[in-house]
Amino acid sequence: MAAGTPPAPGIDASTNESETPMSGGAAYLYGEDPVEINAGRAKARVVVSNTGDRAVQVGSHYHFFEANRALEFDRALAYGMHLDLPAGTAARFEPGDTREVELCAYAGHRRLVGFSGLVDGGLGSADTRARALRRAQQRGFKDATRGDSADRGDRDDDPEGDH
Repeated sequence: MAAGTPPAPGIDASTNESETPMSGGAAYLYGEDPVEINAGRAKARVVVSNTGDRAVQVGSHYHFFEANRALEFDRALAYGMHLDLPAGTAARFEPGDTREVELCAYAGHRRLVGFSGLVDGGLGSADTRARALRRAQQRGFKDATRGDSADRGDRDDDPEGDH
């Protein structure tokens, strides 16, 4: 824990351990170093504008490519990525707002089903990607026709790699 940083509630500052043991005598132990989220994953920055008349909130693990159709950003670049934020948090875009956000690639099996129903398949498949871009355009998602950004090299890393 950094000097001068108060311990979390229920934590003994001298031992950095929970004062309330879990069942079985186990306790939470906290490291002193900060934890980097989404380390080693491909990253991209996109400028997002809310062109709608209502606020839009996007959760940390929502497939950003499939976010609200009134949000205008490079959807092709955002394919296979979510906000680079701690789990359980979100970004909120008020009507007329424009700002840059950082995205990171999904890890694991990289198979997405649900969200706005644009992908419903494996992110590594070129056919799934082409179908998702076509669906986004047909369903009126802003900037779905911008082109394939992956070919322009705008990402910090290979989004299809093992992350």
